[in-house]
Amino acid sequence: MALNIENIVAELENATILELSELVKAIEEKFDVTAAAPVAAAAAGAGDAAAAKDSFDVELTSAGDKKVAVIKEVRGITGLGLKEAKELVDGAPTMIKEGLSESEANEVKEKLEAAGASITLK
Repeated sequence: MALNIENIVAELENATILELSELVKAIEEKFDVTAAAPVAAAAAGAGDAAAAKDSFDVELTSAGDKKVAVIKEVRGITGLGLKEAKELVDGAPTMIKEGLSESEANEVKEKLEAAGASITLK
């Protein structure tokens, strides 16, 4: 007996949530498997990863074509002098700021990308 996948999909499209829940339970019992454990483990793992990441580093990967604009922006963000900011930009890839919150890191990233730089958040 060959399965007709299209018919099965059509039946599932028209099923209610309650019917789908009963189907999952029946499959779990019949084949001695569980659908909930992998999903719960994956969700827990994703939550742990998000919770563990509470500080971000902004890395300048490239100054791009507008190097002068990037240097000016780096000066504004870091408070460095012109020479130090230029050395930082010339030394790309290099860290611009470290230990920032996600919103601060995204703000710095947006400013530098607007100036023409390529940025990576770590």
